[in-house]
Amino acid sequence: MQMNTDQLSMTFSALADPTRRGLLQTLASGQATVGELAHPYSMSMAAISKHLKVLENAKLISRTKEAQWRRCKFEGAPLKDASQWVQKYTKFWEGQLGMLDDYLIESEGMNND
Repeated sequence: MQMNTDQLSMTFSALADPTRRGLLQTLASGQATVGELAHPYSMSMAAISKHLKVLENAKLISRTKEAQWRRCKFEGAPLKDASQWVQKYTKFWEGQLGMLDDYLIESEGMNND
């Protein structure tokens, strides 16, 4: 399976910021306006807009305009790709830990002799 590395980089870059992760967490529960998303944060609307632009560029959210309101919607596809990428390394570490476990059991058996 070939993934777009640029998209993967954009996804991880967007997720690197705790504010953006918080915004995504809120949007995972349903759509929200920019004002609703900004409410819990003590930062300017311009700063929130910059965070939302990063999320939008990474295709983690989409935005629509309804009258004077901008609604944001969570888009999960890039997270699925990132999760699949991480899972490859999870399998690696599980294998490493399995070998360590085998070694420790074998080592303990030698110490009991």
